[in-house]
Amino acid sequence: MGYHTIDPDELDPTPERPCDQRSITDAADLDNFAFNVYTAQPGESIPLAYHVHEEQEEAFYVLSGDLHVETPEGDFVVGAGEVFVAEPESPHFASVPADAEKAVRAVAVGAPNVDDVSPYEADE
Repeated sequence: MGYHTIDPDELDPTPERPCDQRSITDAADLDNFAFNVYTAQPGESIPLAYHVHEEQEEAFYVLSGDLHVETPEGDFVVGAGEVFVAEPESPHFASVPADAEKAVRAVAVGAPNVDDVSPYEADE
């Protein structure tokens, strides 16, 4: 058995990310799902690029602020207390507009925990 109590604010941010990402996955040595806490300021994005996952399901639970998610089917605004879900093979790009009044804090969970991300070009 194994148990963990983790304060994301005490973790070092993941380097070279477009926003503040704290990896619970790494801190707890999780194998089956990815778990991250993000804080994105106005003008920042959560992912490195507009992307798609081949098999990973991904969900963003917004703790505060409004997360904007661009998809080929249209744009979504996800407010505090709401969840945005991207099924496998569903391209998306999550960000905070430069003119937003405040930052976004969100929890992202993805399963299975695989590195199956591919860039997505909107004109595909």
